[in-house]
Amino acid sequence: MTPTLETQFERLIDGILGNNVGLIDGFLSDEETAQLAQRLHLRRAAGQFREAGIGNGQAVVEKTIRGDEILWLDAQTATSEETAFLDRVQQLIEYLNRTCYLGLRDYELHYALYPTGTFYKRHLDRFRADSKRKLSLICYLNPNWQPADGGQLALYLPQPDGSEQTVQVDPLGGRLVCFDSGLLEHEVLPATRDRLSLTGWLRTG
Repeated sequence: MTPTLETQFERLIDGILGNNVGLIDGFLSDEETAQLAQRLHLRRAAGQFREAGIGNGQAVVEKTIRGDEILWLDAQTATSEETAFLDRVQQLIEYLNRTCYLGLRDYELHYALYPTGTFYKRHLDRFRADSKRKLSLICYLNPNWQPADGGQLALYLPQPDGSEQTVQVDPLGGRLVCFDSGLLEHEVLPATRDRLSLTGWLRTG
């Protein structure tokens, strides 16, 4: 592991411990971001994406709640740029286990494309009957994103006094966001252009 990557991981951990949300800018370089965004578009053009659903098991498509299209990543069929990303996530898992003793076992990750104007209403990532999702992970693939483009991730942070703090994160290309899957409710706000990411969970058990 490079010193730069270790420094990034430490910054992520500090954010999670201090504010319940960790963030790394430049987790992917501009070139890596562009390559993965291009791969996303190629896979979508090949008809590999499907409309995302809600719920565990037999997911139901409900556009009034969630409007993204997704494609699950498979390490066995991953391209070179996808493999490089998955390897970096695996390094993060190993570092978190070594330094924070989280007992993470694996990941589940997918491409997510939110067409212009779509959104994902406020929700929690962990299912009631399945607590294996420990940390939610989002890596954005949007070049030259501007605040006016919208598409922010809105996170609702519980406060000690019972109140709630709202934090909004711009989906800047190469940025990685990580937070507790069972703690933070969040939503994806509508954008004025297509919004791209790699999204998923680091899991236990």
